[in-house]
Amino acid sequence: MAAPAPAKRRSSGGGGGGEKKDLFHVVHKVPAGDSPYVRAKHLQLVEKDAEASIVWFWKAINSGDRVDSALKDMAVVMKQQDRAEEAIEAIRSFRHLCSRQAQESLDNLLIDLYKKCGKVDEQIELLKQKLKMICLGEAFNGKITKTARSHGKKFQVSIQQEMSRILGNLGWAYMQQNNYEAAELVYRKAQTIVPDANRACNLGLCLIKQGRHEEAMQVLEDVLLRRISGLDDDKAVARAEQLLRELGPTTHVSSPFDIGLSFTEEIMERLDLAMNDWTPFRSRRLPVFEELDAFRDQMAC
Repeated sequence: MAAPAPAKRRSSGGGGGGEKKDLFHVVHKVPAGDSPYVRAKHLQLVEKDAEASIVWFWKAINSGDRVDSALKDMAVVMKQQDRAEEAIEAIRSFRHLCSRQAQESLDNLLIDLYKKCGKVDEQIELLKQKLKMICLGEAFNGKITKTARSHGKKFQVSIQQEMSRILGNLGWAYMQQNNYEAAELVYRKAQTIVPDANRACNLGLCLIKQGRHEEAMQVLEDVLLRRISGLDDDKAVARAEQLLRELGPTTHVSSPFDIGLSFTEEIMERLDLAMNDWTPFRSRRLPVFEELDAFRDQMAC
């Protein structure tokens, strides 16, 4: 494939040429220069040529040019082109070339790719690994907050928010396996850390799937009455309304957690201890674990 022509250079001489050049890069959100990575970003964002941009991202990785960004950007473009399987293999094969600081964002990207490909087992394993990192104090490079970026804006994310988000993703993955008992466990844990209306709807769905309609109604009514906030409250309320309409005659089913949850419970216990280290309530146990004590001896190793 012939090398695509680099972006036209603008004069940096008098007459405001330098300002025009800077404005071009700001408007199109592309870096300045003429390296393989810069060419890839120009093809991706300015010329909208995804296939050619992937070629140049590969060249950037092979030449050591901004490898962290090149690998992540290439995987994103591959995902958009329905080449998620290739993106997964690329990250697995070349992440060792990336810095330590890039590994967390690569994991997050892998989780999205696993979800797109329907690789639920791999998704669950990676989510558990991320939870273990939180338990060991290795997430956020040992800090309790990190700076994240969304739609060009920076914001702070706490370790509690990240933990709750990961638990929510883990709960959804368990739901894809129809393992509603495990999903309920992690959703309840997530809600004790950072309550969220959408996760509450998912918890309500878990309870419905287990035939525990009265408990589901209580959870969904909290969303309906806006007792739990979320990123998109109106959407969550509409979903809660829909789930309540779909509920049939209420029948109470007392269902203990599945006997195969010992590993998941262990992660939850460790998260409880880790979270208590970040709060003044060090001796306080969360209610969900008190409920689990009665079933501990029944759980398989």
